Amino acid sequence: MATKRNYAAEYAKYQGTPEQIAKRSERNKARRAYEKANGDLPSTVDVDHKKAMSKGGTSKASNLRAVPQSENTSFSRTKTGAMKSQISKRERKK
Repeated sequence: MATKRNYAAEYAKYQGTPEQIAKRSERNKARRAYEKANGDLPSTVDVDHKKAMSKGGTSKASNLRAVPQSENTSFSRTKTGAMKSQISKRERKK
């Protein structure tokens, strides 16, 4: 039987760190900026950066686009969680 997930410990170890709080704040700012320019989005849609923040992108409206959650989380990642490529596996198959 699976053990219950300890959300408090998870938050204390990772999500509550200053670095992750700052990153979450940037994501929220990007979504607000996109919605201000283009209207409200459903919760099933993510705001994606055309050029990733880790690769030098910004949160300006010209660098944002709305994509389904499944497409926004499909990028290949390294062991540390960094993106290997900005082209998703789905896009490479086309």
